[in-house]
Amino acid sequence: MGLCHEHLHSFINRPVATTLITLGIALAGLIAFKLLPVAALPQIDFPTISVQASLPGASPETMAATVATPLSARSVALPASRR
Repeated sequence: MGLCHEHLHSFINRPVATTLITLGIALAGLIAFKLLPVAALPQIDFPTISVQASLPGASPETMAATVATPLSARSVALPASRR
């Protein structure tokens, strides 16, 4: 307790020094705040899902009808998904 009271009395007895120290800390904080790197649009990696399907010997029309359309319909069921 004695050490704490000693510091309090030194700040109370020296108001000019206390004011200068307070202003110095505030100025250092402002300078540090200005130097913080802030990006307007930060780089964000959005989650992606990649699907690869093959049906050997199938024509493009068959692939579209039997593979791509059902996969596309099921992908809509995923929450917050966009095609």
